[in-house]
Amino acid sequence: MIIKYGGNAMKNPELRRTVAAEIAALRAQSLPVVVHGGGPVIERELTARGLTSTFKDGLRVTPPELMDVVEMALCALNKRLSQEVGQAVGLMGRDSELLRAEVLDPELGRVGRVTGVNADLLRTLLGAGITPVLGCVAVGPDGEALNINADTAAGAVAGALGQGIVFLTDVDGVYRDYPDPASLAPHLTRAEVEAGVAAGWIAGGMIPKVRAALDALERGAPFATIASGMTAGVLTAAVRGEAGTRITP
Repeated sequence: MIIKYGGNAMKNPELRRTVAAEIAALRAQSLPVVVHGGGPVIERELTARGLTSTFKDGLRVTPPELMDVVEMALCALNKRLSQEVGQAVGLMGRDSELLRAEVLDPELGRVGRVTGVNADLLRTLLGAGITPVLGCVAVGPDGEALNINADTAAGAVAGALGQGIVFLTDVDGVYRDYPDPASLAPHLTRAEVEAGVAAGWIAGGMIPKVRAALDALERGAPFATIASGMTAGVLTAAVRGEAGTRITP
């Protein structure tokens, strides 16, 4: 099971530790791989250095001088998360070329698109009962770091391992009539998602989330679930298909 833990869903340290305990408990029934973002942590480190960043199409423009801060912030968070999960090892995409990437768009600077995943390394760790906790910095063709969107990185890992993925974020799932809680869709197919985007009931910030889910399916994941990481117990329920919105081919 691949678990994408979003930066906004880990702002509360107490809740983050609770979710980490749920991830650890999953080892009794499945072998989790955690892929995490860290937007709020990156913003804090940039602000502390008097640096600002801009976004284009939802991606952080990352010139070389920002890339160093991004990598440092994600590394620190990575080690904290792996410690909280326990029986885990924190890794960045540069470790053993775990994530290989190419520059996505020169105008975005050091932002990459994943081209390869060292799935053998992940399988080796899982076989030893160790939970990999992966931060989204990849290695580019020049051997230097590239900043990777955590959603797409998690989808690439899910596809490489052929496993389902749960995207933990700050929303409960996909609504057919947002924000009516009764309209939360427990299950959608790829065709229904694409129709929802076309019709407009999937809109705004939910569009990149469902696009990441569809990308995971395209890469080989059997399903992708979008669920909230803001409430204790949701992850366990989402893994069972009892919370959030599960998207299938």
